Amino acid sequence: MSTRVPILLTAMSVVLAATGLAEARPDSRSMSCAEIRAAIQSHRAVVLTTGPNTYDRYVRQFGNECDWPEVPMSAYIPSRDGDCPVYRCQDPGLDFPD
Repeated sequence: MSTRVPILLTAMSVVLAATGLAEARPDSRSMSCAEIRAAIQSHRAVVLTTGPNTYDRYVRQFGNECDWPEVPMSAYIPSRDGDCPVYRCQDPGLDFPD
């Protein structure tokens, strides 16, 4: 029984640390569009919370923040002052002719 206590305490600290990290992500809904775009430009890529249970990584339009074959594609996320145009890495899904 004495070996279970340290394991339980370790598991609880991991859960609490993970919860704290989720809360540390900036929330796009509490930022203006200009603040969102400035953060992306200054950090090259930013992970933002966009809803109660959603988040994503947003990148600069011109840069090498995406892994091949992904490229920066337009997206809109909620901001304090309406929908904000940003870019996120996505596979363009190009179909080449045979």
